[in-house]
Parts: sequence; C-alpha cells; structure tokens
Amino acid sequence: MRTEFDFAPLYRATVGFDRVFDMLDSMAGQPAHGGYPPYNIEKTSNDAWRIVMAVAGFTEAELNVTQREDELLVTGMGQPDRHENTEYLYRGIGARNFERRFQLADHVRVTNAKLQNGLLSIDLQRELPEEKKPRPIPIAAETGPRTITQQ
Repeated sequence: MRTEFDFAPLYRATVGFDRVFDMLDSMAGQPAHGGYPPYNIEKTSNDAWRIVMAVAGFTEAELNVTQREDELLVTGMGQPDRHENTEYLYRGIGARNFERRFQLADHVRVTNAKLQNGLLSIDLQRELPEEKKPRPIPIAAETGPRTITQQ
C-alpha cells in the first residue's frame, strides 16, 4: 500500500528543495529491500558517518563500494562454486549476492572502506567547499549627512 504525501505546504515555505521532496516521494513508493545484509548507520561527528554492514562469508574481492554523484552503491557477488563440495546440515550464514543503495547528501564523500571480522565499514565525510562555508559580510557605515538636491 502506498501512502501519498502532499508536499504543497512545504513548497510554499521553501525554495530550492524540489530535489529533496522528489527523493522523499520516490523513496516512499519503493518496496523494502529486505534485511540482507543487515547494516548500521553511525554518526561519528557533526559532519561524519559510518555505515557498518554485516557481510560474513564475503572477501574483499567479492565486495564493491562505488560512489556516483550523491549515491553510494555497495554490492556483494559471492563465488557460487566456493562451497559446492560442502554438505550442509544447516546453513544459517547468508552468502547470497546483494546490492544496497544509499542516497547521500550534497558534498558527502566516501573517505575509507575496510573489511574486518565480517563487517564492512564505510566512512563518510561532508566536505563543504570553501565557497559554501559561512562567511562574514562586512557592513559599511554611511559617512556624513545625506544631502538632497532639488532639480
């Protein structure tokens, strides 16, 4: 079931947020990805985050982390023949291929990715360009009285 959201009141009170509202609208209509692989998103500072994904059974060569513009794509492509001679009595460790997409805010970049103890950690940092940082604006004082000339 899809719930429609009316963003009209927000359009009246904001300028330049069209892309955000379009993204929210499109995400509301997407089906859930399921829970594989499970992940956490941690805030490590005001301008830094970490995504930690449980990817037990995958090697570094089977994982791919790609950033395109404002989207982060994480894929896992396991080797199907790696366990073909193994007879399982119970198989509870997921090893299926996956694809996870994360929408990133403007100026957020991947700074590091590492695999340790079955956890893939992806560090993200907001790198605001110098021209986007707040800057003081000097206020000029008017000097002397104004004279009005009649013509």
